[in-house]
Amino acid sequence: MAVTGLVWVGFVILHMAGNLQAFLGAEKLNNYAAMLHGPLEEVVWLQRVALFVALVLHVLMAWQLTQRAGAARPVDYKMRQPQVSTTSSRVMRWGGVVLLIFIILHILHFTTRNIGPAGFASQTDSLGHFDLYHAVVSSFRIWWVTLLYVAAMIFLGFHLWHGAWASIRTLGYAKPSEHPLKRRIAAGLATIVWVGFILVPLAVFAGVIR
Repeated sequence: MAVTGLVWVGFVILHMAGNLQAFLGAEKLNNYAAMLHGPLEEVVWLQRVALFVALVLHVLMAWQLTQRAGAARPVDYKMRQPQVSTTSSRVMRWGGVVLLIFIILHILHFTTRNIGPAGFASQTDSLGHFDLYHAVVSSFRIWWVTLLYVAAMIFLGFHLWHGAWASIRTLGYAKPSEHPLKRRIAAGLATIVWVGFILVPLAVFAGVIR
C-alpha cells in the first residue's frame, strides 16, 4: 500500500509540473505534449504500465485492509469519537473511490479523447501535433468541467495529506511523534499539489489563460 502510493505521489508531482506549462503559452505546452508522444513515447508507455500495476495493487491492498479491519471488529462501535486522526484519514476510502472514477474520466478526456467539447479531439497545432493547449482551454471554459476537476483535486489533496504521511510511517522512515496530528511536510505537499492542479482550470475559466 505504501510503496504503490508513493509511486503515484511521484507521478502526480511530475504531472502537475507538466500542466503548469500552460502558463508559458500554447507553443510550450504543445511541444511538451509532442515530446511525450514522440521521442519519449516508449518511456511514457513504460510509465503507464508501471502506474497501472501500482494502481491495481493499491486498490487491491485497500480492499484487503478494509476486509481485515472489518474482521477485526465485526460489531461496530456504538459511538465513534476520533482522537488521533485527521479529516483526510477518515475520508481515505471514499476519496479513493472518487479518485479512481476521476482517473478513468481524465484518461477518456485528455488521453484517449473520447469525451470533451465538440471538435477539440481533432484540433492540431502548426506542426500537426495534437493541440493540447486548445483542448485545455476549450474544456475549462465550461463551468461544470472546471468544477469537476477542482472538486476531484480536493479529494486528491486529502488523499495525499494522509497517504504521504502514512506511507513514510509504514516504511519506517518517520519516527513516532509527541504531536501526531502535526504533519507539516505531508500537509505542505498536499497543499502544493492541490494548488498546482487547480491553478490551470481556474486560470482558464477566469480568462487568464486564453
